[in-house]
Amino acid sequence: MSSEPEVRTPFVPNEGPHPWRRFVALGDSFTEGIGDPEPDSPGGHRGWADRVAEVLSRQVDDFAYANLAVRGRLIRQIVDEQVEPALALKPDLVTFCAGGNDVIRPGGDPDAIAAVFEDAVARLSSEGATVVVFTGIDTDFTPVFRPFRGRVAIYNENVRAIADRHDCIVADQWALKEIQDRRFFDDDRLHMNALGHHEVARMVLRALNVPNDLQPMKPDPLPPTTWREARVNDLVWARTHLVPWVLRRLRHQSSGDHITAKRPEPLPLELRTED
Repeated sequence: MSSEPEVRTPFVPNEGPHPWRRFVALGDSFTEGIGDPEPDSPGGHRGWADRVAEVLSRQVDDFAYANLAVRGRLIRQIVDEQVEPALALKPDLVTFCAGGNDVIRPGGDPDAIAAVFEDAVARLSSEGATVVVFTGIDTDFTPVFRPFRGRVAIYNENVRAIADRHDCIVADQWALKEIQDRRFFDDDRLHMNALGHHEVARMVLRALNVPNDLQPMKPDPLPPTTWREARVNDLVWARTHLVPWVLRRLRHQSSGDHITAKRPEPLPLELRTED
């Protein structure tokens, strides 16, 4: 038997339907869909992964989708809690986005994160599934997270190297300039809103080479604000979002405490008429 690693052939559009029938998404709040509230969706949030699954589901029969992501999870928690359950679901398409919460923590080490990341990717790709991994967003546009830009860049280079070694598809958020705009983010300035999740879904589908009719979404222009109004908004944000986040860190608490996966089993989707 050959010891050569399996080389997956990328899906080429316009040559028939895509090849995937069972999609499992792993990660934290980004993959859970936080910032994109949808009361009729499982867990009350939609997000980019749901949007991708909806497109994939329209194109083939017997498609099923599970989402194991839980907000607030660090990479070690994601690996320990989600990788084996994901493998047990026998997916042929896996998205794995993890490490973002670690990068922005004090002392976050992109190289240490990469070691855990690669172990997970090796396991997820071991049974032949197509694995999609994500780079982090370029944070230069936001003063709150600009100080972490160097760490994110190192994290991204590690992700790209790991993807190359394990034949993964890279969904490149760093290059997605459309979302480097605070109008694509929720009021907490951390999670994307519906506009951001929609653009990420379009990017993931491009990475998968899956034709679709999702159109770019244009945000409304920002209203003019004075310096004083901007500072008041900053104070409101700090009181509403930053202080609770800091307090949770000091108390060793997480926004995901007592939260479970919104779609723990692969199930068909109810198709929407919009988008």
